[in-house]
Amino acid sequence: MATRPSERTLRSELLGRDVEFNYSETWLAYSMLGLRVVMAWVFLQAGLEKLFEGGLADPLAWSSVGFLQNGIADANPLQGVFLFFADFAVIVDPMVVFGQILIGLALLFGVFFRFAALMGAIMMSLFWTAAWQGGLLAGFPMSHGYFIDSSFVYMLLLFGLGAWGAGRIVGVDRALESSDLVRSTPWLRYLLG
Repeated sequence: MATRPSERTLRSELLGRDVEFNYSETWLAYSMLGLRVVMAWVFLQAGLEKLFEGGLADPLAWSSVGFLQNGIADANPLQGVFLFFADFAVIVDPMVVFGQILIGLALLFGVFFRFAALMGAIMMSLFWTAAWQGGLLAGFPMSHGYFIDSSFVYMLLLFGLGAWGAGRIVGVDRALESSDLVRSTPWLRYLLG
């Protein structure tokens, strides 16, 4: 069976049988670009809301202290870690606010995409663990689901987009990867894509 240039076939052996998965590279690119823009919006909106919570008169009024000290369940096995973060809110708060904004911009424009996706996934994993209501024996129950919440989904989406190199699709990383600097410094490619 002949495929169009924009289609590929993946062959896999599943239970001793050959299975074919036909997919369109064009539609895969559109879907990755769409997911990239949606994740960029999630991060930009969250960061900008925090930045301007106090209005233009007090742009850094947002603070994580209340949540870190009172929002983490006593049964959460990582409660001590979050209480430690509360003691350093002067560092943590700008990292969250500007981290979300920078991650959102990097995802939107496809620049240093893998690095941004990794940092976003790490942030989402921290948000996910903060929502745990109990320990391992309690199954880490969460207030909005048993184990999976939106932070976990976002974390997996970011890992997937980074693995696929979604920053190359209508992104700055495509141009950066062909630059002389990146060609002469191959380890930079791990940050791009």
